[in-house]
Amino acid sequence: MNILKHAEKRTYGAIVIGSGVAGGWAAKEFCDKGIKTLVLERGRKVTHNEDYPTTLMNPWEFPHRGRLTNEEIAENPVVSKCYAFREDAKQFFVKDKEHPYMQDKPFDWIRGYQVGGKSLLWARQTQRWSKYDFEGPARDGFAVPWPISYDDLAPWYSHVEYFAGISGNKDGLDSLPDGDFLPAFELNCVEKHFQKELKRMYQDRHVIVARCAHLSEPREIHYQQGRGRCLSRNLCQRGCPYGGYFSSNSSTLPWAAKTGNLTLRPDSVVESIIYDEKKQKAIGVRVVDANTKEMIEYYAKVVFVTAAAINSNLLLLNSKSHRFPNGLGNDSGVLGKYVAFHNYRASISAEYEGYLDTKTEGSRPTSGYIPRFRNVYKQETDFLRGYAAGMSAGRGNSSDRSGLGESLKNSLLNPKLNQNWYAGSHMMGETIPKETNRVWLDETQKDAWGMPLLHMSVGYDDNDDKMVKDFIEQFTEMYTKAGFTNIRSRDTKQPAGLDIHEMGGCRMGSDPKTSMLNKWNQMHAVKNVFVTDGASMTSTSTQNPSLTYMALTARAVDYAVKEMKKGNL
Repeated sequence: MNILKHAEKRTYGAIVIGSGVAGGWAAKEFCDKGIKTLVLERGRKVTHNEDYPTTLMNPWEFPHRGRLTNEEIAENPVVSKCYAFREDAKQFFVKDKEHPYMQDKPFDWIRGYQVGGKSLLWARQTQRWSKYDFEGPARDGFAVPWPISYDDLAPWYSHVEYFAGISGNKDGLDSLPDGDFLPAFELNCVEKHFQKELKRMYQDRHVIVARCAHLSEPREIHYQQGRGRCLSRNLCQRGCPYGGYFSSNSSTLPWAAKTGNLTLRPDSVVESIIYDEKKQKAIGVRVVDANTKEMIEYYAKVVFVTAAAINSNLLLLNSKSHRFPNGLGNDSGVLGKYVAFHNYRASISAEYEGYLDTKTEGSRPTSGYIPRFRNVYKQETDFLRGYAAGMSAGRGNSSDRSGLGESLKNSLLNPKLNQNWYAGSHMMGETIPKETNRVWLDETQKDAWGMPLLHMSVGYDDNDDKMVKDFIEQFTEMYTKAGFTNIRSRDTKQPAGLDIHEMGGCRMGSDPKTSMLNKWNQMHAVKNVFVTDGASMTSTSTQNPSLTYMALTARAVDYAVKEMKKGNL
């Protein structure tokens, strides 16, 4: 045990737990403000460009042409379901056997343990929340009211959008506010057709280009980060050698490092946050070295928990003391409860027989997007809340493979365009946080680093089933009216988790009796501990959540530093 020796050398202004989207932003903001900051990451070191082993590989250089082996799939029944877990990116995913958990209800928990976390793997879609999302719980009587409004977060959305680089159009929709955007990528002709038809037939339904964290036209601030233009390679999951998309590795962490205020320690499994009973605050963290298993303590005035939603819950539940026998700050008893996610179960496909003189060329890092149109302004269906949807169209080609010899070779070398265009949409529905959707620690079983294994009991309910039914009905109607044919819908009935948008368990709220965090993402009961990742979310809305984590984090750091300077933390 190395507890007391040279404690002063292990003391910082701020400790940030986790180096993903939220952790990278916390590090950047603290370091920019002159605070000596320690970032603890449980996974290995991954340095931008130096540790992207597959980023420039050609398809024929992969032994299995990008596919997983049957053995790999058998050994990883959970993570192999993820669309990005393939031969070119498997090095950035947690393998099932290495980090087990207890599924009391089936839940596909997708994780990335390395410097940068899942910021190397995220889908990079960045839609702002609207006032209707923040007002939802209070209006519709679920969860607890948000302690902040859209107006509280709007300037911080702008702050992070400018630095990260978000492409998109000014669409003028109050249900999906505009932001500080770089030029947008373009819809193709069939997507524009669908856009035009929806605008003609409906007042409340729109097809837009999904906003995404890709540098369509870099600004000077992005060149200062060492990043370049997105080349639309669509190989983002490998790590981008150009820094074309936002990640902690390409953007916030190198920026923080340049200040001289950053200490980054990978291979550091945070076991617990240390609570001082006399001082009535946290004084630091206990860390298990991932390689040596040595226990080390680090100290700071402020601790930011950004370990990703479920792991942040695990850490706080494991941070027990005489004052907090059920987890740090857990006076309300809600820690680990009211976990929610996005409903991705339903999808729909169709064909379009027009534009046969046209095809797509190249790639793009985003798609079409249909913002939520159900229950936006008032409750109007037999289910609460609503769903957004991705939308894309394309026209592929195929080759006749029935021949032999020269005829087969010629057909392979001269593929023919498919007769029709295809189109498809997938839903992203808001789920209602419920007390029964929860995580908790096993009392006996531990992992290789001495951390209790986590139980997960998170799943769908009747509201989700009604939402799936409505999505299929509405999108079938919309595609039919827009002239599409061969319309097919599907409900995968897949377990929760593959959305990779799990949220909650340590929610914000105004009342300490029903929440863990106040309007600054600050613990009600432990004023120098902040939680700014997905664990802090009161509700889920229908938008991809990472941009909101960034904004919440930057806002919380600004507040924490001001309080530190006042001597309040």
